[in-house]
Amino acid sequence: MAEKFPFGEGALINRPPLFFGLNYQFWKVKMKIFVESLDKGIWDAIEKDPFIPKFEKDGSSIEKPWSQWTDAKNKKAKFDCIAKNIIRSALNSDEFFRISQCASVKEMWDTLEDTHEGINDVKRARKHTLIQEYEMFRMLKGESIAEVQKRFTHIINHLMSLGKTFDKEELNIKILKCLDRSWQPKVTAISESKDLTSLTQPPCLESLEKMSWR
Repeated sequence: MAEKFPFGEGALINRPPLFFGLNYQFWKVKMKIFVESLDKGIWDAIEKDPFIPKFEKDGSSIEKPWSQWTDAKNKKAKFDCIAKNIIRSALNSDEFFRISQCASVKEMWDTLEDTHEGINDVKRARKHTLIQEYEMFRMLKGESIAEVQKRFTHIINHLMSLGKTFDKEELNIKILKCLDRSWQPKVTAISESKDLTSLTQPPCLESLEKMSWR
């Protein structure tokens, strides 16, 4: 029963979010937050190749014997093992099988990304599709502000995970323009009274909901 859901019921701050193969984008964001809360060095190990202390000899880079590692280098090198253990404990059996033969945590992470986000061509096509959704985004008939916020945030978060960047003013202007005519008086009031570069994300919507007239 539990594996029908993207995560186990509830969440504990001292355990990594569980991944059962669904909603990878959401899991990836939660996983990064969890790992960085432990130590940013662990997340650095996930994004980069394993750190192995080396020295130069006769123009070649040679791995140092473990007995010669300093405490600082030993700690940094262990981040790869710690990160592998975290990812292993966050996956169900099917997902663990995908990465069980990976030598490093970066290889594990890249394998999960390629599996659930696709290779570069697939990512590029997906990004273009989401950009089109963003550009065509409009408030639907009968839709509440909360529902608009949910759809808009979903598109933005997915685009950001694929490398697209936005500034607050751009998002604020976009969301204000997407609302239907019944919201125009409020939109005008916010546009004239607020600094669109400072409103929080999802932009403007909280301010719209707090206004009592319509």
